[in-house]
Amino acid sequence: MQTYLRLMRQGNCLMAAIAAVIGVFIAYNIVTANIPDQSSYPILFPVIDALKVALVVFLVTGAGNAINDYFDIEIDRINKPQRPIPSGKIGLRTALYFSLALFFAGTVLALSINLICGTIALVNSLLLIYYASTLKRTPLLGNIAVGYLTGSTFLFGGAVFYANGGINGVFVLFLLATLATLAREIVKDIEDIKGDREDGARTLPIIIGQKKAAYVASFTGLVAVIASPLPYLQSLMSIRYLFLVGIADIIFAVAVYHILVKDDPTGSSRMFKMAMAFALISFIAGT
Repeated sequence: MQTYLRLMRQGNCLMAAIAAVIGVFIAYNIVTANIPDQSSYPILFPVIDALKVALVVFLVTGAGNAINDYFDIEIDRINKPQRPIPSGKIGLRTALYFSLALFFAGTVLALSINLICGTIALVNSLLLIYYASTLKRTPLLGNIAVGYLTGSTFLFGGAVFYANGGINGVFVLFLLATLATLAREIVKDIEDIKGDREDGARTLPIIIGQKKAAYVASFTGLVAVIASPLPYLQSLMSIRYLFLVGIADIIFAVAVYHILVKDDPTGSSRMFKMAMAFALISFIAGT
């Protein structure tokens, strides 16, 4: 069981699931705040739907990670030989069937929430498969796809209240998560340039060079930093968010320093991941 959880990258799945539930909480707060008087028809927090959202995102994210490892077997033999498939702990065909089963289960569960949630889950599942098989090896478009997929966890949470404008309420969080993830994905491509080049991939660092790709990643990350106060300015978050996201912004700046000045993509990627985790904490504290 632990090997299959490693294939899914359970830590990433859990973070994505938490982000989606935060999206549900934020959308709920926004929807209820825009209703002048709930005394006659109060909107109760949908506990069951929130749990379904968390499970759907966990399953679909895990499926995406598994299908990615399925298609990346040759690259992982060079860059990450300890992963379950290249190490031989899970067979290639078994990983494929496992991934497809997770996609199917997540989409069906999402449809039980509402049609919009089901549609988002289906679109994201198809995009994850296309990304792993084709889009990952295209410059920038693959990075943008991953950014959208990560940010869409907030859209998915807001879709629970789509009839009451829930998606509009969490859109700025979707945008921030997309930009931050896009920056980290470009840095990760710089980190993996050796294996990607040997596999024939055409990632952004291979096409335009590592230094120019580092500038693109840094610019994208800094845009996210500049835009980070927006949820507070739009009265979506409390002052606690502004304080904590400021700490996340500092870590983002350190990540930019690592990639631009120290030429250290591994350290930069680690800093970006830490900053994103802290940003998620700021979302939790600010709701």
